Amino acid sequence: MKRPLRESDIEKYLVKRVKELGGECRKIQFIGRPGAPDRLVMLPDVGLRTDRTIWVELKAPGKKAEPHQLREHERMRKMGQRVVVIDSLAGVEELFK
Repeated sequence: MKRPLRESDIEKYLVKRVKELGGECRKIQFIGRPGAPDRLVMLPDVGLRTDRTIWVELKAPGKKAEPHQLREHERMRKMGQRVVVIDSLAGVEELFK
């Protein structure tokens, strides 16, 4: 029997896909400020999107961001940043459309 998909599985898949596209995927931690997204995705200019820098919060399937994370995401969006929450492998693929 297969084990359920975990947040770490989705994170590994994200990193793999970003590398396949020639991008970089950095682990993020804000010192003294809780709620930082898990990863910073930087994509090369290959005609994929106009937004090539994306902050990614990863969650286990069906899980939602915590209130303190949502507050930080909203602060970042007000500064013009793209922040997404992903809880599936399909969500990773959606990021690149």
